[in-house]
Amino acid sequence: MINRFHAQLLTPEGPLFEGKVESVQVPGINGNFQMLYNHAPIVSALAIGKISIQTGKNEDIIYAVSGGFVEMSDNKCTLLAEKAELANEIDTIEARKERDKLKKHLATLKTNREDAEIELAIAENRLKIAEISAN
Repeated sequence: MINRFHAQLLTPEGPLFEGKVESVQVPGINGNFQMLYNHAPIVSALAIGKISIQTGKNEDIIYAVSGGFVEMSDNKCTLLAEKAELANEIDTIEARKERDKLKKHLATLKTNREDAEIELAIAENRLKIAEISAN
C-alpha cells in the first residue's frame, strides 16, 4: 500500500487543489524534484515550469506554474504559486497567440528586456504544458 500525504496548491486568486496525494513533482529553482510520503522537511522557491500531482487514482493533475514557493513538512505539502493554471484548461491557440505577440514585442526592445523575457518564458511554458496535456 502506498502512503499518501496532504497537499494543497494556493494562488493569490484562491486554492486550486487540496487533497491526499502519492507524490508532488515541482520545478525547483535548482531543478525538478519530487516529494513522497515522509519526505524530509524542505522549503524551496519554484521556477517557471510544471507541477505534477499524482493522486493515486491513475491520474496526474498537471499545472503550469510561473513561480512561487513550496514547503513540505510532517507529510503536509503547501505550494504557494504566483500563478498556476490547470494544463487541460489552457487554450493552446490563445497560448500560442500570446507567445507570438510577446516574441514580437521582445524583438523591438533594446533596453529593459528582463520583464519581457520573463513574460515570454511564462507564455512559452503555458503553451508547452497545454500541448503536452492535449496529447
